[in-house]
Amino acid sequence: MSSTTLPRTTLSVNLNKVALVRNSRLSGIPSVTHAATLCLQAGAHGITVHPRPDERHIRPSDVVELATLLQDWPQCEFNIEGNPLHNLMDIAEELVRRKLPIHQLTFVPDVVDQRTSDHGWNLVRNAAALAPCIKRARGWGIRVSMFVDPDAEVMPHAHALGADRVELYTEPFAAVHGTPQEARELDRLAQAADAARQCGLNLNAGHDLDRVNLVTLLGRVPQIREVSIGHALIADALEMGYTATVHAYLRSIDEGLRRGMQAPSPPSPSPAGQGELREAASRLAR
Repeated sequence: MSSTTLPRTTLSVNLNKVALVRNSRLSGIPSVTHAATLCLQAGAHGITVHPRPDERHIRPSDVVELATLLQDWPQCEFNIEGNPLHNLMDIAEELVRRKLPIHQLTFVPDVVDQRTSDHGWNLVRNAAALAPCIKRARGWGIRVSMFVDPDAEVMPHAHALGADRVELYTEPFAAVHGTPQEARELDRLAQAADAARQCGLNLNAGHDLDRVNLVTLLGRVPQIREVSIGHALIADALEMGYTATVHAYLRSIDEGLRRGMQAPSPPSPSPAGQGELREAASRLAR
C-alpha cells in the first residue's frame, strides 16, 4: 500500500473516565474541560464523550462546556456517542440550537443501564427507528457513524441507511491480542473494512484499544480514519501525564500505519464480489 493513498488515522480522546472520577466527589475535580485542553495541546485530533442517560460520567453540561471549548480548536473534532433512541438526539439538538460545534454523532445500541458498549447494531431489525435519526443528524450537517460488529454483511445496510461512517467494535480483537486467535479477529476486521470501502463508507474503530494493540490493528487495517480511545489512555495518563500519553498514542498510530503501508496489499475482491456489495447497497437504499 502506498502511504500517499491514505490519510493519517486521527486520535479522538474519550473523556468518560475523567468524568467518572470527578463524579465520585462534589469538588469538580478533575476538570473534564481541563483534561480536554491538555489532550488537544498535546496533539489529539478530537474529543469523544458518551453522555449516558444515568449521567454516571459525562453530563449534558459537560457536553456544552466541551463544545464551547472546541470553538477555540477549529482544526479538531467533537464526537458524541450514544443511543439516538434515548438522549443523544436531544443533546445534539441543544448544541445545534446554541450554534456550538459538533462534528460527528456515533450511534451506539446501548440499553439505558448498560455497563459498557459490547455489541454493534442490528441494522436490519433497527432500520426503521434509526433512519429518521440519521436523516435528522445529517440535516444538521453532522456526520453519522454507526457502531457495528466487524461483519462485512453489515456494511450495505449501514450505507443504505445513510450513514457516513461505521465504527468497528474492536473488543473481540483486543481480548485475544497476542494469542493465536488474534489472526482470526484481524481477518474479520480487515474483511469488514474492505466491505465498508466498497460501499463508500469511511472507517472508525474503538473499544479496548491501547498503545500496543493499536499498532497491530493499524498494521493490518491502515484505512481506519479515526480511533476513539478512553479507558486505556486515561489509565496511562494517570502514570505518564496527559501530554506524554497522547504523544505515545500518536507514535503508536504512526508505527501502525508505517507497518500497514509496508505490508503486501491483500488480493482485491473479484469484480463480481464488488458488484454484489454495490448492488446490495443500492437495493437496500431503494
